[in-house]
Amino acid sequence: MKLGIFGGTFNPPHIGHLIVAEHVCDALRLDNIVFVPAATPPHKALDGIVAAAHRVEMLRRAIQGNPNFDISDIEIARGGVSFTVDTLQQLRDEHPSDEFFLLIGMDNLPEFPTWRSPERILELATVVVMTRPGFAANDVPPDLKGRVRICPVPTIGIASSEIRARVKEGKSIRYLVADPVRDYIHHHNLYRDG
Repeated sequence: MKLGIFGGTFNPPHIGHLIVAEHVCDALRLDNIVFVPAATPPHKALDGIVAAAHRVEMLRRAIQGNPNFDISDIEIARGGVSFTVDTLQQLRDEHPSDEFFLLIGMDNLPEFPTWRSPERILELATVVVMTRPGFAANDVPPDLKGRVRICPVPTIGIASSEIRARVKEGKSIRYLVADPVRDYIHHHNLYRDG
């Protein structure tokens, strides 16, 4: 199987995540996109990140009904700081016949060489760089040209931080997240404080 691995905090998962994942799945003819919520992201402050169980449940609700989307709690089960190389190695060990495609945003590409074991990541998966506003294919660092695959995706101007701020301010998040995610956030009073 050809599996797209889409890691992130997903705090909360929003429509933009779903749109770009669906686009990449179609564009690269992948069998599935596997969303992998981070236990503890190495490059983000922990302020405002809700419990992993909430993020997994929101993802489950966000992707329900899409047979090409799945969730893995591999990083949460492992605990600690979530490093992509460890996740890919574990997935490769568990599914040696599958082909992996790691989805990252163009805005993450300049930092990629600072990730833990970037060379090993490139051996374990095809790194698929999703375009973002303000970044161009020319922005690929010279040492990564020809080693990553650029995949143009629709520009979706939604950020999880914006959604959290809107919830805190009591504003609507309709159409920014899937309705079941919005209902879950409200039912559990997520993002109201902090």
